[in-house]
Amino acid sequence: MVYVILYLGAVVIANLIIARVGPGAAVPVAFALIGLDLTSRDHLHDAWRGRHLWPKMAVLIAGGSVLSWLLNRNAGPVALASFVAFALAGAGDALTYHLLGDKMRLLRVNGSNVAAALIDSLVFPTLAFGGLLPWIVLGQFAAKVGGGFVWSLIIQGKAEHSTLD
Repeated sequence: MVYVILYLGAVVIANLIIARVGPGAAVPVAFALIGLDLTSRDHLHDAWRGRHLWPKMAVLIAGGSVLSWLLNRNAGPVALASFVAFALAGAGDALTYHLLGDKMRLLRVNGSNVAAALIDSLVFPTLAFGGLLPWIVLGQFAAKVGGGFVWSLIIQGKAEHSTLD
C-alpha cells in the first residue's frame, strides 16, 4: 500500500506543479517526483506480478491523472499527457524490468527506469506543452534517470531496515 501512495502522490503532485508553473518546472519535478514514481512502479511490479499486474497498473495510472484533474480542473491537459506518457512508459518499464529479471534488483530497477524515462521524456512534454522541446526532453531524461537512481538507493536502504510493503 505504501508504494501505491508513493506512486499516486508523486504523479499527482508533479502534475499539479507542472500545470501551475509550466515547462520551467519540468526538470526539477522529474528528478524529485518522477524518479520516485518510476522506482515505486517497479516495486509494485514485483508485488502484483501474477496478480492482475496490468489492470492494477492501468487503474493506478488513470487514477493519478483523474486525481490531478479533480484537484485542479486547469490541470486537464497535463493530466492527459501524464496518462498517455505513463501508460507508454509503464509498458516499456515492465518489458525492460522483465527482461532484466535475473539481474540484481538495483540493475533491474534502474535499467527499467532508463527505458521508462526515455519514453516518458519524449511523450509527456510533447503532449503537455504542444510540441517537441529538445532541452526539456534531454533535461527530463537525465533528471528522471538520476532521480530514479537516488530513489532506488533510498528505497532499497529503507526496505533492508523495515517493511514498506
